[in-house]
Amino acid sequence: MSTIEQTVIAGLLNNDEFCKKAVPFLQEEYFANRPDRAVFREIKGFIEKYKGVPSKEALLISLEGDKALTEEEIKRCRETVDAVCRSDKQDTQWLLDTTEKFCKDKAIYNAILESIHIIDGKDKVRTPNALPDILSKALAVSFDTNIGHDYLENYEQRYEVLHREEDKIPFDLEMFNLITKGGVAPKTFNVIMAGTGVGKSLFMCHHAACCLMQNKNVLYITLEMAEERIAERIDANIMDITMDELHDLPIEMYEKRLKSATRGVSGKLIIKEYPTSVANANHFRVLMDELKLKKGFVPDIVFIDYINICSSSRLKSGGNNVNSYSYIKAIAEELRGLAMERNVPLFTATQVNRSGYSSTDVELTDTSESFGLPHTADFMAALITTEELEKAGQIMVKQLKNRYNTKAANKKFIVGLNYAKMKFYDVKKEEFEDLSEAATTKEEGFGSGFGKREFSKKFGGKDTSDWNF
Repeated sequence: MSTIEQTVIAGLLNNDEFCKKAVPFLQEEYFANRPDRAVFREIKGFIEKYKGVPSKEALLISLEGDKALTEEEIKRCRETVDAVCRSDKQDTQWLLDTTEKFCKDKAIYNAILESIHIIDGKDKVRTPNALPDILSKALAVSFDTNIGHDYLENYEQRYEVLHREEDKIPFDLEMFNLITKGGVAPKTFNVIMAGTGVGKSLFMCHHAACCLMQNKNVLYITLEMAEERIAERIDANIMDITMDELHDLPIEMYEKRLKSATRGVSGKLIIKEYPTSVANANHFRVLMDELKLKKGFVPDIVFIDYINICSSSRLKSGGNNVNSYSYIKAIAEELRGLAMERNVPLFTATQVNRSGYSSTDVELTDTSESFGLPHTADFMAALITTEELEKAGQIMVKQLKNRYNTKAANKKFIVGLNYAKMKFYDVKKEEFEDLSEAATTKEEGFGSGFGKREFSKKFGGKDTSDWNF
């Protein structure tokens, strides 16, 4: 019976494509027993020297000349070579996927053993401070077989990509779909910005529910509220009832309404709580691996609530020469890297700073703690509220950064917000015009009331009739 090590060795000898892609990532220490390790060492050494795979005869001659091996070990090496040379050729992609997992598992196992060695004081050079770096490197093991885009050679591939319909996850809000050209795409980093209590977590809960109802697998990571609090917000949203009504439901009715609302839904929603300012991208990466292993769950979209209370896997908060700009930017880069690695859209939120909290026209410079966050984001929008909008059950959205589309059009727009049901909804143009007509014409604009002229002055100097809703 072949072991995973022998399957890998067979792939190296029998599959040129697999060999080219896998060899750079395989390490001698990944092979558990000495004979398999010796066979791999000779194969890799031959490839590095002669730029090709050794024949069976050349491999056996090299092994028999290895003075470090005993007669018994050489015999086992011959048996391994005989077995792998008789092996059937396996599917290349399956081999790559299997070998990548093998490398990851071995790297993590070896890192744990190495860490124990250090903790026990058996390493005279390194201290426990080296553990995060050791574990991070192990967790980062991955096959990256892409060596770049050859501009002149790969034009057909480029043309196909340019004309291929992106696998986007749409919103259930018309304006958000319009400004993103149909929704959020894989490998993107998306940010919602708002003041405390304005609705950034609510927005993410709403969109998480929307994605679930589209049969998507959704991972929601919360570092602020308990898992149950997030879940009950999504309950209210999906069942289309108020939070008060939700709390008054008997268990039988609760179960009935939930099953009715989610009938036919094939996606899953996993909500995971972490302590504030403790978890980082590596924790989320391990979580995703565990979910895949234990539940067969692979997310289509990830929500992290929220970035300012995450930690960095690379930098220590409050450490020497680490300011808030560098720290938050590092977290943003790590989260964006996670989105790209796992091929998912990632949503998070951030606070506005003190000046932005009191403003009715938020800018990128109002980002709390670090202007480095907008540099990393693919899409960033602010939620802005006023007393008048809140009374009308509405909220303003302002585009701050948009790599999906130009933000010149529809830079600001209104959506409805039902706090009681934890839901956003589309607003008809006529409803907004009614709101504008009914408002007073005080010079303060937003505050105690506003009219069309004041509204226009406050938000870009154009008549609201030009807005698209």
